[in-house]
Amino acid sequence: MIAAASLRAEDLSVRYGPRTALDAVTFSVAPGSVYALLGLNGAGKSTLVRCLLGQQRPGAGRALLFERDVWRHRAELLGDVGVVSEEPDAPPALSAREIARFCSRVHRRWDGPGFEERLKRFGVPLDLAVGRLSKGQKGQVALSLALAPSPELLVLDDPTLGLDPRARRAVFEELIGELAERGTTVFLTTHELAAVEGIADRVGILRDGRLLVDEDLEALKARFRRLRWTQPGEGLEKALHAFSPVALARRAWGLEVIVSRFDEDAWARCSGPGAAEVEAIRLEELFLALVSDPIGQRGAA
Repeated sequence: MIAAASLRAEDLSVRYGPRTALDAVTFSVAPGSVYALLGLNGAGKSTLVRCLLGQQRPGAGRALLFERDVWRHRAELLGDVGVVSEEPDAPPALSAREIARFCSRVHRRWDGPGFEERLKRFGVPLDLAVGRLSKGQKGQVALSLALAPSPELLVLDDPTLGLDPRARRAVFEELIGELAERGTTVFLTTHELAAVEGIADRVGILRDGRLLVDEDLEALKARFRRLRWTQPGEGLEKALHAFSPVALARRAWGLEVIVSRFDEDAWARCSGPGAAEVEAIRLEELFLALVSDPIGQRGAA
C-alpha cells in the first residue's frame, strides 16, 4: 500500500511543441516533511510547480494534493495550501494590512495577530503600499500571507530569488521557526543550497525535465564522496566504475573524483599504496556534479 502524502506527482509529463519540459516525473512529499526540489534555470521547476498547484494541466500523469487530483478539485484543495511564488503578486496599491483584511474573509482560518507580529518582527510597515516596499519586504509579506491561514502544506517557488543575503537569511529563519512550531509540510524550489541543507528531509534534483534524484538528504550525502589520489596507479579509473563516478578531474597533483556509490570495502581495495583521501561533499557540490555534463563530455580541469 502506498502511504498517504501531502503532495504527490505521478508520471507528470509536459511538452511545449517539440520540447519536453517534464518527463514522467514521480515523487511524493510526506506529511510534516520538507522536500527541496533543485534544478538549474530551465530544468522544468516552474512547470512542475504549476502542475502541482492545478494551474496547468499536464500532458500525461497527474498531481495530487492530499491524495486528490488537484486539476479536478483545485478550488477545494488550495484552501489548505500556502503559496509563495517567485515573483510575489500582491496588489501594489494596497498595504499589507489591507491585503490581510481581504484574505481573512476568504479563508476558514486566519491568524491576524500572528501575521502582524511576524511583519513587525522584520520591520515591515503594515500600512505602507506594498508597491513601495523593498523586494525583501515584499517577500516577507508574501510569506506572512501564506502562513496566516495555518496551511497544511506550504509551497515555496524560489522565494529568495533576487534578495540580499540578510533578507534571504530572514526568510529561512522564519521558515525554520514555522517548521519547529507547527510541523508544516513544505515543498520548496530554491537556489539556496546551503540553507536547504539545514532544513530539508528529502531532495529532488531535476535536469532537463527528468528527476535524476529523489532521496532522503542524509542517505544521499552518505553515498556521495570526493576521492583523491596524488599517485593514481594503473587501472585505477577502471576500478572506479564500482563507485559510479559522476565527475572526474585530472589535476596537476593527481586525480580527483566525485562518486555516487561510495563503499568502504571497495575503497579499502582500490585506495592503493599512493596517498589517497576520501571526504564528504556539500549538497551544492553534489548538485553541480549531477547537473553538469556527464563524464567524457567535459574537458580536463
